[in-house]
Amino acid sequence: MLKTNLVSFHEKSWSSSPSLDFRVASSQSRARPVVCMSVQQASKPKAAVSPLSLEDAKEPPMHLFKNKEPYTGTIMSVERLVGQNAPGETCHIVIDHGGKVPYWEGQSYGIIPPGENPKKPGNPHNVRLYSIASTRYGDSFDGKTASFCVRRAVYYDPETGKEDPSKNGVCSNFLCDSKPGDKVQITGPSGKIMLLPEDDPNATHIMIATGTGVAPYRSYLQRMFMENVPTFKFGGLAWLFLGVANTDSLLYDDEFSKYLKDYPDYFRFDRALSREQKTRNGGKMYAQDKIEEYSDEVFKLLDNGAHIYFCGLKGMMPGIQETLKKVAEQRGESWEEKLSQLKKNKQWHVEVY
Repeated sequence: MLKTNLVSFHEKSWSSSPSLDFRVASSQSRARPVVCMSVQQASKPKAAVSPLSLEDAKEPPMHLFKNKEPYTGTIMSVERLVGQNAPGETCHIVIDHGGKVPYWEGQSYGIIPPGENPKKPGNPHNVRLYSIASTRYGDSFDGKTASFCVRRAVYYDPETGKEDPSKNGVCSNFLCDSKPGDKVQITGPSGKIMLLPEDDPNATHIMIATGTGVAPYRSYLQRMFMENVPTFKFGGLAWLFLGVANTDSLLYDDEFSKYLKDYPDYFRFDRALSREQKTRNGGKMYAQDKIEEYSDEVFKLLDNGAHIYFCGLKGMMPGIQETLKKVAEQRGESWEEKLSQLKKNKQWHVEVY
């Protein structure tokens, strides 16, 4: 997702590589955490990944490439993610970084679009940050690519209703219009707040996204359910809440639905479709309304140490905070105190843009 835009493809089973073939991974002899898994989970074939040396670092890679000396990557593919009835266009973009810009799940790349900054003649455009939508191994499982979910930012004049290209998002349109082989300037990686905590492989992770904010969660879920990572065997619960406008706007729905089918004891997935679903009070269904439906369960999980993540447009947070506060008060708790405790325990992760 961008701290600006995305691309996606809907209405077809997406596969830019052998990633969704769930290739049977070769066994690797490595120390691993002891995790209780059902026969059902343990028997699911997963994709082999390499190089496993990407697991060796104790700290996440940070700022390997700076704004003044970015890395030049190559566009591998650009695919539309959404259907015709989705408002706007969202794309899935795969960039080849040659293994030179490693990252961890939950981090971001900076992208510098080509051209001159109109506000600073003679200087390049400002960096735009995008959450990475793939694991450290990328969609090809070889550690050489990174994927992004980018929504094309288009400006419409409120008076005429017509598009004004001069005010369109520079970086999102560059990425969505790019073709395989095009070059792209990359900085980073950056970010620690959305890193997936792996100290407890049996932990619960509650993930709340609006639109392209689903990007980091795609990386988490691929690591949990798609890849055979010898040092990380997930045995907890991943619960995704995704808020979008309608069915055609759903992102990576085929992938998430497959996880739901294959790992029903470890993955839950709730969609909030604001233009198609109604709340019990007859209003539009937003992410916070879906959370409220399961509020007792969500709060019990938080009380037991669950991590909760929020990613998407910053406008999502006031409504969600208001809902959580209301639920806390109904439970006789102070939301301010509870939020303070969640932050202190490092259970609260927010990245909005």
